[in-house]
Amino acid sequence: MPRIHVKKDDQVYVLSGKDRARTGKVIAVMPKKGKVVVEGVNIVTKHQKPTQQFQQGGIAEREAAIDASNVMLVCPKCNKPSKTGTKVKDNGERYRYCKSCDEDINRLGPKKD
Repeated sequence: MPRIHVKKDDQVYVLSGKDRARTGKVIAVMPKKGKVVVEGVNIVTKHQKPTQQFQQGGIAEREAAIDASNVMLVCPKCNKPSKTGTKVKDNGERYRYCKSCDEDINRLGPKKD
């Protein structure tokens, strides 16, 4: 099973593919498949039949999954795409850090409600 280096709500930069050099927020992570869904990236068209949920039917556009290796986390402090690593605090807690500015990413990331 591949290891995913990004989490939901992380800001990421796309490294390759048709949407290369775009940034977006991670909507969903699929760790078993090694894929992520990024907001506004890899838009595909889906033909939908009319159902009770979708009365209209027709062609809908939505984001499709891309491989997690094709995205790089954008550091909230230095605001640049950067490699990440993990460190262990004295109390045994693991955290992600930016390898360029050496700042704790989990502490600076989006706030949970």
